[in-house]
Amino acid sequence: MNRFQKNSKLFTFLKKCPFSLILTAVIILLCFGGIQSIGKTTNTEQLHSLENSIKRSVIQCYALEGTYPPNLQYLKDHYGLTYSEDDFFVDYQTYGSNIMPDITIIPIQG
Repeated sequence: MNRFQKNSKLFTFLKKCPFSLILTAVIILLCFGGIQSIGKTTNTEQLHSLENSIKRSVIQCYALEGTYPPNLQYLKDHYGLTYSEDDFFVDYQTYGSNIMPDITIIPIQG
């Protein structure tokens, strides 16, 4: 017995801990990282999907009626546009009935 040698507590724990427990902890950490990555990707895809949906609705309105929609509520009422207002803020600015409106979508961080 060498009473002058000091072992660190972490080294002692790892020495006593079975390999399967360490492997399980690593797998759990990798799963959490993957879930967070999927969540970020999903939010980005939702943003792009909403942007495309609004632009398609605006262009469809212009093609059918000859004018761009006056506001976002008009698209909701007449063209079935729906989105989560808790997740996204949509700024819809019109400059005239024959000029494409300026559409800005900002994700709301909860």
